[in-house]
Amino acid sequence: MAQNIYDDPDFFQGYSQLGRSVQGLAGAAEWPALQSMLPALRGRRVVDLGCGFGWFCRWVREQGASAVLGLDLSERMLARARATTSDPAITYEQADLEQLRLPAAAFDLAHSSLALHYVVALPALLAQVHDALAPGGTLVFSVEHPIYTAPRRPGWTTDAEGRSTWPVDAYLHEGPRSTDWLATGVIKQHRMIGTYAKLLIGLGFTLAHLEEWGPAPAQVAARPELALECERPAFLLVAARR
Repeated sequence: MAQNIYDDPDFFQGYSQLGRSVQGLAGAAEWPALQSMLPALRGRRVVDLGCGFGWFCRWVREQGASAVLGLDLSERMLARARATTSDPAITYEQADLEQLRLPAAAFDLAHSSLALHYVVALPALLAQVHDALAPGGTLVFSVEHPIYTAPRRPGWTTDAEGRSTWPVDAYLHEGPRSTDWLATGVIKQHRMIGTYAKLLIGLGFTLAHLEEWGPAPAQVAARPELALECERPAFLLVAARR
């Protein structure tokens, strides 16, 4: 079973105070770039892997999606999502992405924001997603950039979003990495960019977009604290078609 750090009371309290938790999609600096990668949503069936508070689920319904399934391991996350959603076309279910089973050809879009870097059995999960997408369907996801999930040396520190401020070390050594972010011993899976690409291509996906995200000048002007993000990409954004 996956690590369920989001149900730890102290972690959840800290996470709930982050900008992206309070402001939703508007509080996520990478959201404009991720949004531009999405297909037309009217009439589409959507699954959100690691839906958290349900911000994306509610947004795609506003854009005309016909049905949305939000999946998350955290009971606390799902409770908040359900409390702030009154749309019968949105369903929230508790699910472990390490053991996920999805019906074949049931969705037109699969989305995941900053969740897949926690998943150990990523090849199996991506295979499930490929089979669950209808022909022509799209997978769009973001993960913490591999320069942040690379191994840490003694003395590393993190920024407010939990990303390491230490230089990259042993980038080629993939596997679990333990970090202290809002709680001790948060486990993330370090994978190289090429590994994400090879997994998708090997399953039959066609890569449509791959972006090492950095803020636009207008974003830095509006939020000067984002200037640091111009020095190294914080996120890897990927779109792939079935």
